[in-house]
Amino acid sequence: MGLSRRKFTKEFKLAAVRRLEQGASVAEVVRAMEVNPNVLHRWRREFREAPGNVFPGNGKQRWSEGRVAELERKIGQQALEIDFLRGCLQHVEEQRKLQALTTRGSSIRTWKKK
Repeated sequence: MGLSRRKFTKEFKLAAVRRLEQGASVAEVVRAMEVNPNVLHRWRREFREAPGNVFPGNGKQRWSEGRVAELERKIGQQALEIDFLRGCLQHVEEQRKLQALTTRGSSIRTWKKK
C-alpha cells in the first residue's frame, strides 16, 4: 500500500516562499517545513512567474470546463453509436437465427424425401 500524497494549503506554500525571499536558505526552509527541496523550488518558481495568482484553489486544475464539455459530448456520441451498433447486432443475430431455422427445415425435408 502506497503513501498518500500530502496536500499543502496556499498559506503554507506562501509562508515557505516568503522565508526564502527573506533570505533563508533552501536547506533551512526544507528542514523547518519538512518538504522536499524540489517542491520548494517549484513553489518559488510559480510564485515568481505569477505572484498575483499564485497557488489557486486546491492544486492544479487538470481539466478546463471547455475540455470537460468536449469530452462529455464525445461520450454522448459514443453512447449513441454503441446503442445503434447493439441494435444492428441484435438484428443480424435475429436474421441468422431465422436463416438457421429455415436452412435446417429445408435440409430435413430433402433428407426425408430420399
